[in-house]
Amino acid sequence: MTTETHRDDAAARLRAAGLKVTAPRLAVLDAVSGHGHLDADAVLARVTGTLHGTSLQSVYNVLGALTDAGLLRRIEPAESPALYESRTGDNHHHVVCTRCHAVADVDCVVGEPPCLAPSDAAGFAIHTAEVTFWGLCADCQRELAG
Repeated sequence: MTTETHRDDAAARLRAAGLKVTAPRLAVLDAVSGHGHLDADAVLARVTGTLHGTSLQSVYNVLGALTDAGLLRRIEPAESPALYESRTGDNHHHVVCTRCHAVADVDCVVGEPPCLAPSDAAGFAIHTAEVTFWGLCADCQRELAG
């Protein structure tokens, strides 16, 4: 996909979500899209080349707007800053390395939300289950073994 096509697609996604197309929104959406799980500092580092003078607060504002619009997903692993990802609209979960804090996606075993059902929903109509698995990533396992 060409850069122009990618930018047009991002602009269309913003419009479809009811958002104005702005340079900061395009840059942040591009920074997060297809790049795993990024915190706001990593997003700022990725956009400073195209948005000179952008502040961390501006990045947080855009991340919030894109998350509220459903274009990004925010996850908050324990003892970690909030992370943002572009994979939305499915019921996937996450696995976090307890040593280096790497994060990876884990597909839902059942395939349709919610993939887990509580023993007592306390009157709630459950639509999503969010699960975080913890363990050692392959890189950390190799480092510890060697």
